[in-house]
Amino acid sequence: MRNAFDFTPYRRSTVGFDRLFDFLESASRSETDNYPPFDLEKLSDDSYRITLAVAGFKAEEIDITARQNLLVITGRKAEARNKDGSFLHMGIATRAFERRFELADFVRVEKADLADGLLAIELVREIPEAMKPRKISVNGSTARQVEVAANDAPQVEQRTAETQAA
Repeated sequence: MRNAFDFTPYRRSTVGFDRLFDFLESASRSETDNYPPFDLEKLSDDSYRITLAVAGFKAEEIDITARQNLLVITGRKAEARNKDGSFLHMGIATRAFERRFELADFVRVEKADLADGLLAIELVREIPEAMKPRKISVNGSTARQVEVAANDAPQVEQRTAETQAA
């Protein structure tokens, strides 16, 4: 049995986190199905991989839909097994499924591959140039732009009024 957590005090003291609190509340309420099993990998600071075990499914029987902040993977088998009753035991799960993954802002699906019964979906986080951090000088003619490289300290580039005019 799960305990419900009340996010009301946090909702009162934060601005713009409604989607996060809604996600946490709905995740705590819903019971999730564990089929098909999957792995989540962080390949680097801005790239990820979701791998689903979809043995028995062909590429045309799997649908991947990426919407804003939501990735939906659906599998539907085209043919029905055991039409003629020849199976004595059917232990390989090939039932229809739907897996949903909430994506952070600026995360997009780069590609998907199906090999050896594993569906690998590559995700990349791309922050728009306008959203990257930059320093603004106060009462000065020098503007600074902060360039953040992966696993490095911020690099500061100084531009004078002459450089900016060129």
